[in-house]
Amino acid sequence: MNPIYLDYNGTTPVAPEVVQAMLPFFTEEFGNPSTSYPLGQRTRAAVDRAREQVATLIGAQSEEIVFTSGGTESNNHVLKGLFYAKGSPFHFVTTRIEHPAIMNPALFLMTLGADVDFVKVGSNGIVDPGDVAKAMKPNTRLVSVMLANNETGSLQPVADISKLVHEHGALLHTDAAQAVGKVPIDVNKLGVDFMTIAGHKVYAPKGVGALFMRKGVSLEPFMHGAGQESGRRAGTENTAYYVGLGAAMELAGRMMPRESSRQQSLRDRLYEGLKAQSSESVLAGDLEQRLPNTVNVCFPGLSGTKILEGAPEVWASTGAACHAGSEKASSVLTAMGLDPEVALGAIRLTVGRGTTEEDVDRAVDALIRSVRALRGA
Repeated sequence: MNPIYLDYNGTTPVAPEVVQAMLPFFTEEFGNPSTSYPLGQRTRAAVDRAREQVATLIGAQSEEIVFTSGGTESNNHVLKGLFYAKGSPFHFVTTRIEHPAIMNPALFLMTLGADVDFVKVGSNGIVDPGDVAKAMKPNTRLVSVMLANNETGSLQPVADISKLVHEHGALLHTDAAQAVGKVPIDVNKLGVDFMTIAGHKVYAPKGVGALFMRKGVSLEPFMHGAGQESGRRAGTENTAYYVGLGAAMELAGRMMPRESSRQQSLRDRLYEGLKAQSSESVLAGDLEQRLPNTVNVCFPGLSGTKILEGAPEVWASTGAACHAGSEKASSVLTAMGLDPEVALGAIRLTVGRGTTEEDVDRAVDALIRSVRALRGA
C-alpha cells in the first residue's frame, strides 16, 4: 500500500512553487551577489527580495534577517555569538525541553565557563514564566525558550516571558523552527531579540535557514571572512537556497489561514480515532495550546518503535533514542513528568499539506492493528 507520511515536523517536501523559484539560480542566473556587473546585481536583487519575504512573514525589517544554513546554525550563532561578545561572567537560562541544537551548545558553553540553568516545564509541556524569572541572576545575559516544541507541539508563552527578561536587562531568543508557517508570528508582539527559522520545516530545501536579529543587538559573527550578510555571516551567498526560503515563506503566508484550520481538523480526527479505539492512550502535551498539525500519543507499556514497525505503511517518528537494541524514553516527555513506561510508547504524528482524511483514517487503522497485536502478544 502507499505509505502515509505523518512526519512533517521531521521535514517537509520542497513545494513545487519553491522549486520553480529556485531553478534559474542554478543555471543562467549564477552570478555572485557581491559583484557589480548586471549578472551579479540581478542575484543581489533576488537575495534582497528573499530577505524581505522572510521578514514580512514574521513582522520584521529586512535588515534584521541573516541567512544561515539552517536552524542548528542559527541557534549556535545566538548562544556562542553572545557568549563571545559578552564574555564572562555569563549566565544563560533555557528549558528542559529544547531541541538538541540548543541543549548541546549550552552544554558546550558550560565547558567554557558559562553558568546555565535548565528550567522545568509542567505536565502539559509548557514552561511557567514565573519559573524563568526565578532562574534569572544578576549576570543573566540570555534566555532561550522555543516557540513550539518539536515533539509535543506545545506552544510556549514567549510573549509573557519576554517582558520579565527585558525587565531584567537580558536578551530573549526563541527557536521558532516548528512554529513558522504553522501559526501567525510577529517578532514585535512576541518581544524577542533573536528568532530561529529552519527552511526544511516550511517546504523549503534542507540546508537553508535564517536568524532574526533585532536591530541594535549584535553578536560575534559565527563565521569570519569577506563580510557578507552585513558582516554577520561570511561566505558567498547561497542565492538559489535563499530564494527558495523566501518563496516558501511567502507561500506559507498565503496558505496559513486555510491550511492551519484544515490541518487542525485532521490532527483532531487522528487523535480522536486513536483514542476511541485505544482508551488507555495518553496525549503528551497541552490539549489546546499546541501546533495545529501535531499530536503525540503514548501507548503505555508498549514501544513506540515496535508499534511503527508493526504499521510499516505509517511513516512517523518516536521520541525514543535507540542504542544497541535498547530504547531510552524521550527526554522531553520525561521532563514533563511522564513515567518512562508511558513515554516509551510515544508516537509523534504530524500532518501537513499533503495529508488527507483518507490518510488519517488509514493511519488510525494501521496503528490500532499494531497496538492490538502487541498487546495480544
